[in-house]
Amino acid sequence: MELKIMVSDGMAAPSYAHAGDAGLDLRIKEDVWIQPHQRVTVGTGVRVAIPNGYVGLCFPRSGLASKLGISLSNCVGVIDSGYRGEIGATLINNDKSPHLLHAGERVCQLVIVPFATCELNVVDELDDTDRGANGFGSSGTL
Repeated sequence: MELKIMVSDGMAAPSYAHAGDAGLDLRIKEDVWIQPHQRVTVGTGVRVAIPNGYVGLCFPRSGLASKLGISLSNCVGVIDSGYRGEIGATLINNDKSPHLLHAGERVCQLVIVPFATCELNVVDELDDTDRGANGFGSSGTL
């Protein structure tokens, strides 16, 4: 599938780190300090034209989370097919120490996936299942 992208001057285009990877690595445009438990929104310098019927999902990079405690504050970012602005990433530092991220550093990954649009049908009842309305913890303990 072709994905049309625009990249800010001086920025590297998103790329897959390895053949077969699902996520395109997105990088930040400028150096940023993130203090403990602080959220910072950073620009990636990337704009995309996601085709209709697809959505872009931005996921945290596991290396940043495991080594520095830095993740996306909203866990997963949603980029709708109609959005044409720059992709931003709101990072959160879950560590006890401040961290400096440098311009060009990979901070999240963009995965393009198809989705279904639903026609909503408001009803008075839903069909029964084995699980029913049992929620958190209903499948047992850890």
